[in-house]
Amino acid sequence: MIDLSVPESGYCAVVLVASYALRGSTGFGGFAAMPLLALVIPMKVLVPVWTLLTISSSATLFGKDRRHVSMAMILRILPSCTLGILLGLWLFKTLDAAWLTRGLGALVSGYGFYALWQTRGGGPAKPPPRAIAPVASFLAGAVGTIFGTMASLFFAVYMDAIRVTKDQFRGTLAALMMTLAVIRGLGYFAVGEFGRESLLLFAAALPFMLLGIYLGDRVHSGMSEMTFRRVVCAILILSGVPLMIK
Repeated sequence: MIDLSVPESGYCAVVLVASYALRGSTGFGGFAAMPLLALVIPMKVLVPVWTLLTISSSATLFGKDRRHVSMAMILRILPSCTLGILLGLWLFKTLDAAWLTRGLGALVSGYGFYALWQTRGGGPAKPPPRAIAPVASFLAGAVGTIFGTMASLFFAVYMDAIRVTKDQFRGTLAALMMTLAVIRGLGYFAVGEFGRESLLLFAAALPFMLLGIYLGDRVHSGMSEMTFRRVVCAILILSGVPLMIK
């Protein structure tokens, strides 16, 4: 069983509440918790826990936008996404925790730099070509399964490429994240990655996740969306560096 000190346990609780409060209030920022938690919890344990938290949080947030879900889009995404999940399961089972941790650090820091660069001026970015959609779906399945997070970024690229409406984007993304997490969870269970430690940590983390979502629904931040995104980018960059050298 993982033996977390009192300060480490308090740190994890604060990270969970803060990240899910951000997700509950803005729909963005929840995945920033993964690299922060990976500083004190081994990746092999954390990834299955995060998958269960993703299922729970997505189900909690799904109700508001469920009428906008495009089932046709989900059915188009699932084949290539499932192939990505299979590759991700093999890599997750094959790679050791140290390489997974370093890979997550490189991924989140790289994305943090990219997203920070995207916040510069110059008007709206040109949407990606439609041909990139199946590649983005495959990467969502693979990356989400290997690291337990970041899949939503590739789903966002997919939906941006096929030009969905704002309502469809929010509703379908919530449904996709829940569906992907369920499939990933079944895969982790099949390869024996849902151990006692993961289940106990999920049970301990669930109340803090629900508290974060509850607060996020009720707390209005005075920070502008642009400033908020830049702060999240900075957190991703800074949290990724120690993971790469851990």
